[in-house]
Amino acid sequence: PCRPMPRKPRFYLPHIPAHVMQRGHNGEPVFCEDQDYLEYLKILKRVSEACHCAIHAYVLMTNHIHLLLTPDAGDSISRLFQECGRQYVGYINQTYRRRGTLWEGRHKGIIVESTAYLLTCMRYVELNPVRAGLVARPEQYRWSSYAANALGEDNCIVSPHDEYVNLGQTLPRRQEAYRALFDAGLTADELGRIRNCTQSGTPMGSAHFKEQIEKTLSRKVGGEKRGRPAKTQAM
Repeated sequence: PCRPMPRKPRFYLPHIPAHVMQRGHNGEPVFCEDQDYLEYLKILKRVSEACHCAIHAYVLMTNHIHLLLTPDAGDSISRLFQECGRQYVGYINQTYRRRGTLWEGRHKGIIVESTAYLLTCMRYVELNPVRAGLVARPEQYRWSSYAANALGEDNCIVSPHDEYVNLGQTLPRRQEAYRALFDAGLTADELGRIRNCTQSGTPMGSAHFKEQIEKTLSRKVGGEKRGRPAKTQAM
């Protein structure tokens, strides 16, 4: 009989940003009403503070979520997903009188070289609703961090990364420079690279970055799959 391929172990490192996504079981919705999104964000704020994860960008889609965050410890992200999952599933099961699995068994995540790719990943996350055809512009989607990062809307969850802060000397200039990044959108190469890295669990960064990661972990982190990713559900 055919044996399944062994899963590539996930790894996160303190103070290195990570792009992480989690999908509903069998692609089923995990958010049905506005109150569900609000409840998840309340849980996310509470748990991210407890687990010492700084969240730079997020989007809650109907059947999956994306987070771009920096952990203080190597196990912070795994603890965050375990605790968010436990609390949110409890809320959903009680609200909708259901039982059973809500999320896919494992979240997918990659560490990101901040100097080269952090802002690209932020755009990738916040443009999800546009790529999915839900809105024409990212500011029209309520359940993402775009309004906070681009328009200065109050958001107690978002913590600006240094790469974002470096966009301008003042907050209005940062926001203006950030909005300008969205004018061109993402190229097919950028989209393909983020998707391929996320699917394969390969760090997103330069060869030097990967060498540093391998030295820190004392093991190989694997190569990046090249070419177009296989057609799957929208990410």
